[in-house]
Amino acid sequence: MVLPDDIEAIRREPDPIRQAQRAATLQAVYQQHSTELGRLRRAGMERAHLEQGMSYTDVAKALGITKGRVTQLRSSAPPAHRALFGKGPVTVAVPYRQVESRAHPLVSAEDLEARRQAEAMLKSLGFMTTEHEVLATDERVPGGDVFLICGPKSSQVSRALIDQDPVLDVVKEGGRWWVVDRASGGRFGSSSDDAEPSDGDVAYVSRREVDGRVITHVAGIHAIGSLGAVRRFESDAASLFAEASYGSFSLVLGCSYEGIEITSTETVAGPYTWE
Repeated sequence: MVLPDDIEAIRREPDPIRQAQRAATLQAVYQQHSTELGRLRRAGMERAHLEQGMSYTDVAKALGITKGRVTQLRSSAPPAHRALFGKGPVTVAVPYRQVESRAHPLVSAEDLEARRQAEAMLKSLGFMTTEHEVLATDERVPGGDVFLICGPKSSQVSRALIDQDPVLDVVKEGGRWWVVDRASGGRFGSSSDDAEPSDGDVAYVSRREVDGRVITHVAGIHAIGSLGAVRRFESDAASLFAEASYGSFSLVLGCSYEGIEITSTETVAGPYTWE
């Protein structure tokens, strides 16, 4: 049997600890690819049923398996909208924030909760996840598929991603932050910053494919807005996938909250697909 180049390279690794580390990393990637193939197998069976009018009995015969096995595969494989976040593993990244009263940067309670909920959602879709903290000076997004929870005032990484969005921008004007429609100039701000504030926020959200990987990016005007965006993904990922499919897109999400609990979410603008 001829081994794939990446496995052969690990087999020849002279350092035993490095060999074990590399093997574990590649094993995780292969496990995620296996999960994605299960999703694609389910998608193919459902397409045959919906697009070609085949009964699942006919699908089973065509695949050389039993109808019971088809039912089992359809119920156990991840749903179609798993593809919204890539193939996996997924790195869930949050920003380190510098606070004047603290000697060292920290992660806000809202970002920690957003990461926890994002990880739970991703794991429910069959993803393996890792954690990463973004420094203000970082210039690159972590490798592989990424779920980035970070605004442009916290990191150069976030700023650079938003600058590449052809439809939406996030800017500071008049002493407060806004999500802005580049073409119309329309602005979407946090109601907590209004002259008569209320417990609400908005978030910039994008999904893009870069060099064969997916970067999902949420950036609340305030940290609570990012948490609201994650909550919307939890409840509405299937609809977002149906609207934008595999492509790159961005949108504006709004939320209401009580303390750190999100009480409601809504799509304020978009999704806008990119050419």
